[in-house]
Amino acid sequence: MKSGLYRDYKSYAKKETIVVDVVVIGSGCGGSTMAYELSKKGIKVALLEQGGNYHTGTFDNHELNMGGKVSAERNFHTTADGGINLVYGNNLGGASVHYWADSYRTPDDRLLLWNRKYGMENHLPEDLHSYWSELEADLHVTPAGEESFNPMNRLFRSASQRLGWEGHAVPQARKNCQKSGHCMQGCMFGAKQSQLVTHIPRAVQLGTDVYTDLRAEKLNYVGQKVTGLEAVVIDRRTLRPTATKITFLSKAVCVSAGGFGSSTFLLRNGLKKRLPALGEFLAINPSPMVHALYEEPIVQWRNIPAAYGVEDFRLARYQNGKYKEGGYMLMPNQLQPATLAALIPSFGKDHFHYMKQMEHLGGTIAWIDDVDGELGSIEVDLFGKRKIHYPFGKVTKQIFSDLTYKQMKLNFEAGAKEVFLAGMKLRKYSKLPKKEEIDALAWRPAEFPMAAPHPAGGCRMGKSSENSVVNSRHQVHGFQNLFVADSSVFPTGVSVDPSFTIMAFSKKASEFVMDVM
Repeated sequence: MKSGLYRDYKSYAKKETIVVDVVVIGSGCGGSTMAYELSKKGIKVALLEQGGNYHTGTFDNHELNMGGKVSAERNFHTTADGGINLVYGNNLGGASVHYWADSYRTPDDRLLLWNRKYGMENHLPEDLHSYWSELEADLHVTPAGEESFNPMNRLFRSASQRLGWEGHAVPQARKNCQKSGHCMQGCMFGAKQSQLVTHIPRAVQLGTDVYTDLRAEKLNYVGQKVTGLEAVVIDRRTLRPTATKITFLSKAVCVSAGGFGSSTFLLRNGLKKRLPALGEFLAINPSPMVHALYEEPIVQWRNIPAAYGVEDFRLARYQNGKYKEGGYMLMPNQLQPATLAALIPSFGKDHFHYMKQMEHLGGTIAWIDDVDGELGSIEVDLFGKRKIHYPFGKVTKQIFSDLTYKQMKLNFEAGAKEVFLAGMKLRKYSKLPKKEEIDALAWRPAEFPMAAPHPAGGCRMGKSSENSVVNSRHQVHGFQNLFVADSSVFPTGVSVDPSFTIMAFSKKASEFVMDVM
């Protein structure tokens, strides 16, 4: 098969009809891996991406410029109450272009939980085992070496080891890393092994056609069979839809628009009545952070973000049915200067006081393992506008308190002379407070800035259309040839960075797509 094409908003003609074997919506870890796997089997794939195609030569390491290119909604999208910043990609390669490159194999305990509690089949440890070494070779994944540890990572590792907290060097998808520290803006050196420089170009070489600046809008189907879809061209300069529409005819459609996007697309196609679980059970890995002022220069925005992670508290611990501790990953934080300025608390003199010492500011961050029973949801109104809800439940707030206290403890152990919490109000501490003082925080929405970097759910996998959206073959219930392959199918959060899990699930899903060809 001859190589595929890259197309963008300047190349489309009105009322084009394109015939392919499979249309894949979304070009992040799920969609790109799906396209690559199908193209290896000789399947003609159209890979659709509503964002632009920005190759690494267009990256400039400028926070605002790159936020506009590779971050959806220019990085300003939040939950409906404004409490959590929603972090996801809107560009070729999806969120993998701005992720930290952490590449964890899915913990066996999580796969077994999903099987036992939610009825997920075909994705047990033995089903995915062969994919791990393949992905690690494809993406050059190795544990972070000593040369990748910046001052904050070294302090973090030493302090956590003295505290007796189990941790390890974080497995990283990198090749010839230049240690610039601009991972979240996209790697201008092409060293971070995002989908933009790995699975996408390989899929194109095998015949996949890439359609950027093109938003999938309407599924076309008859009974249980999808016949294709309609898409609208997006003007890259304004990010608004144009009058140009494209029609795709295909044997199957795979929705891989991400943890926020896939359920949104299906909701906008009116499938909620058929699938009551659609948009429900949304996990987002909220990530409270703690800042710290050190005597020595930290310069947290250089080298890789997280070379070392504490996994000791990954799984929540309960005693007599009540939450005790844990339920999160702890890592050093990395914020570039403009983002750091936005997240430093207070205003005026207090803010200026910390920004003058910016190079001495370090800190930590934690990704919580969302509590089942306290998950969020996605809704779409009559006008197609999306709202994302994520209430802070009782246990979620207890986890916030525990992880914040432990972050403070770790920073003081690392030698911080002052520790303070993110948020508009300045809460600073010159020594570790009593745990009760942190437990007393209300954790109101928007009081403490945090991001949602790892969405999961919304198209939960399970056995019944009453409480799930796809079956264990990634087929949407009630359809023969409509699939979902990304983090939205996960019954809960993964408890580690989900990128590897998404890719492994897409490899497995590609086998089921092949069955309908």
